Amino acid sequence: MEQCGHTVLNTGVKQKDTNRAIVIAVSCRAIFDLEEEHRLSETHQIAKENEPLKEGTAFNFIKAAQMVNEKLLEKNPKEKLLFDVILVSNNSPQSGSQIINSAKHYGLDITRFCFVSEEDSTKYLHSNNVKLFLSADKTDVCNALKRGIPAAMVFKQEVVALSDQLRVVFDGDAILFSAETERIFREKGLCEAVNYEKLRESVPIGEGPLKEFAMLLGEMRKKFSLDNSPLCIYLMTSRSNRDMSARAIKTLRAWGLEVNEAFFLDGAPKDPILSQIQPHIIFDDGMHHIWGAQGVGTPAALVPSSC
Repeated sequence: MEQCGHTVLNTGVKQKDTNRAIVIAVSCRAIFDLEEEHRLSETHQIAKENEPLKEGTAFNFIKAAQMVNEKLLEKNPKEKLLFDVILVSNNSPQSGSQIINSAKHYGLDITRFCFVSEEDSTKYLHSNNVKLFLSADKTDVCNALKRGIPAAMVFKQEVVALSDQLRVVFDGDAILFSAETERIFREKGLCEAVNYEKLRESVPIGEGPLKEFAMLLGEMRKKFSLDNSPLCIYLMTSRSNRDMSARAIKTLRAWGLEVNEAFFLDGAPKDPILSQIQPHIIFDDGMHHIWGAQGVGTPAALVPSSC
């Protein structure tokens, strides 16, 4: 298999079966706070290589995924459907030791570290069977999406204390589902969008950019009982419960994707519910929802609607 970058380091963590694993590629700036380090020269970065980096926005999401792995292996030591995390960095290999040391410091189960200098690292994602790419760089996220890789952009933000479970929230249109109805709403208004949905109520909505990742989470969640699962999946959409929820529910049923809870908010803010759920991440395509999530300390990941 083609490696994910010019320099790939393995830390001795047992390799997972990438044909079955849910491979998550995360950029260094997404999992660690590198604001101070980016202002330093490479020489100064090397001098600080034994100082652990601060936790970044995606840190707790990755840590919780590792906890789910542990629960899966407790149930079945031969389990193959596990999270497999790759860390991608534009740092040079010479200054990458602080990143590796930080991962060791926090006990992160990261199998591969890829140092790819300034080139487009997303060209290595397909060959590594990546199912989700998280980055703080919009260009990288857009490049990944154009290559057909589920991807989202995270921002530097404060993160509140999170649930013991891995809780993942998906927006509906343009995230789990295609943007077909959203386009009609923007171009022709709500009435036309509602009529469009009613006429196609029994026809599954097209697939959105994160559908495949959500399906894999759903498969993983089925390995646990409902009352004792370390993984919870949520749908949180601006669709109206009265007029536009039926097609969404029937689509999930047709896909075989079971969510723990679904919220049809009719355009209402999402942050009051997010503050109660305390998820590790929400995927959304609207900046106003991203800002709302950030306001209550929920790690927010933007899937750009245009690149």
